[in-house]
Amino acid sequence: MIRVAVLYGGMSTEHSISCISAASVMQHMPADYEVFPIGITRDGVWVEGTTDPVNGVALPEVPAGREVALSINPTRKGQVFDVATGESIACVDVVFPVLHGKYGEDGTVQGLLELAGVPYVGPGVLASACGMDKEYTKKLVAAENIAITREVILDGRAVLDDDERDYLGLPVFVKPANGGSSIGVSKVSSWDDFPAAYDLAHESDSKVIVEAELVGDEVEVGVLERPDGTIAASLPAKLNGTEDSEEGFYGFETKYLEEGVTATIPAPFDEATTAQLQDMAVTCFKALNCKSLARVDFFVTKDGPVLNEVNTMPGFTAISMYPQVWAATGVDYPELLDTLVRTALR
Repeated sequence: MIRVAVLYGGMSTEHSISCISAASVMQHMPADYEVFPIGITRDGVWVEGTTDPVNGVALPEVPAGREVALSINPTRKGQVFDVATGESIACVDVVFPVLHGKYGEDGTVQGLLELAGVPYVGPGVLASACGMDKEYTKKLVAAENIAITREVILDGRAVLDDDERDYLGLPVFVKPANGGSSIGVSKVSSWDDFPAAYDLAHESDSKVIVEAELVGDEVEVGVLERPDGTIAASLPAKLNGTEDSEEGFYGFETKYLEEGVTATIPAPFDEATTAQLQDMAVTCFKALNCKSLARVDFFVTKDGPVLNEVNTMPGFTAISMYPQVWAATGVDYPELLDTLVRTALR
């Protein structure tokens, strides 16, 4: 039987969402895999986890527990040790890092797993790092002629000059360049509100990105690599009601704590637009040198689709778009997980 270590929690602001995603992954894992859960506390301590890291809590946390470590010696590949005793307590065949945000989705854990010689689900170091950093995501996809919105990068300064404000227009979205789940994101409709929005984004990352608003349907497409190396795009999902929330956009509260946003799957576009979105999603996947999986988000504007972002470890909660779009495309949750694990082992 293949043993899968599921990593969850972590030191990012998306700690709780990772716990919820991992609970769903473990619940839907096919029966011919054995799960070994490993939680990572907010302080970065790896502990022996549980197959139910949510336990009825809305925003769960990984508690302190038996500290464990994965061997980074490739000759002891996959060995998990009790830190206190040095005892080997498990040997895993593959790791599923269900980690969102910094220190999990940004290439750091992927680098550790590369050193350890352990197969893992998800894109590698380069793709993970560039997918997390919105500046470099857009540079890479723009080189492949994918449309992106107007933006200004603030790295080491906290103000926009008059020319930059004229270039961007209003409203703008102010975001941490490295982040996810819309944490630290603000919609600014008056320049008087910009300093507070900058400060909020800067709490999550030293680099802040200011983007011109995109007007159009918000659409998400799943990309999946199969064990034979072929890459496929799912049917697109169109999000409904994202602007009707108190946040005024698809923010953290709207994504995870409210029930106002729904999705139309497949999105109600003509065949040509659907095919264009799928082709663009695969192009973005390849531009970042992704493997395994990604979720690619667009706005379908009057001038055509424009990239919003690429998620290299998308949410896997029960209401997350990635498993939903694949279910609509004919790949149910357990089959999706089986594909991801088998691709990693390949």
